[in-house]
Amino acid sequence: MRLLITGAGGLLGLNLALDAMRWHEVTGLSRGRLTGAPFPFLQVDLLETGAMVRALEESRAEAVVHCAAAADLDFCERNPHLAHRINVEVPEQIASECTKRDIRMIHISTDAVFDGRKRGEYTEADEPCPVGVYAVTKRAAEDAVIRASRQAIVARVNFYGWSASGQRSLAEFFVNNLRKGSGVHGFVDVWFCPMLVNDLADLLLALVVSDLHGVYHVVGPQAMTKYQFGVEIARRFGFNEALIAPQAVEDSGLVARRSHNLRLSTHKLSTELGWPLPGFSTGIERFYSQYTQGYPQKVRSYRAEQPG
Repeated sequence: MRLLITGAGGLLGLNLALDAMRWHEVTGLSRGRLTGAPFPFLQVDLLETGAMVRALEESRAEAVVHCAAAADLDFCERNPHLAHRINVEVPEQIASECTKRDIRMIHISTDAVFDGRKRGEYTEADEPCPVGVYAVTKRAAEDAVIRASRQAIVARVNFYGWSASGQRSLAEFFVNNLRKGSGVHGFVDVWFCPMLVNDLADLLLALVVSDLHGVYHVVGPQAMTKYQFGVEIARRFGFNEALIAPQAVEDSGLVARRSHNLRLSTHKLSTELGWPLPGFSTGIERFYSQYTQGYPQKVRSYRAEQPG
């Protein structure tokens, strides 16, 4: 299958492209130039008129996984108009063009569409109530994509892994600091369901060739606090877990408000795919193995050069 991946320089986009190369003809799309990428890529600014049409025609895509987004929560708070253009208008246009061409589309959304006030797990049947500009734009994009393409999949995700910059995931934050012996904070009141980005990539590739459509929670099946997440990384890597100080998110000084409970049920996805999702212990072991085998250095060798 000819697969076009937007945001191919990002944490998810790059890892997805590297995994997908084993089975598909991959073209990556990035605003910045990817140095040494082992797959064809198009340097495209999706905000330019007609940019996606040209990308679809040049790549001859049969499926699109739209990973590109303005994902920095504080940036979105400071730039709401630009966040809306990138996070809502662009995916809506992509979905519309995919519908015209009968192209399969997976749109990457986020667990942050929920406000975290519910006790227990959120299911796909729960009505989102986003908090903050980023979450509001991602929620609006979900509706826009589904309206424009009835066969599209919206995947709500939360993931960690090795990025080209070495600084894109929470896991990298803990590894980078704990390895140097630097103290860090971990939120004890924010629950989430982390999934290794490579496990997420495997699931997205399974969804690309499936007959499924609609909204799915594609996250880890085990919930934990961000503090616990850091402790688990410290223990697996042999770092000093005492360097992680527990902290409440309200005391962090972050600009954008964070939801406290992002426990998402994965029952719908695992049932319809017909197999259980990879657990946290499997993911953290794979993450550590990548560390020992030089995978972070490999990924960093493809770092995107942002246009001036």
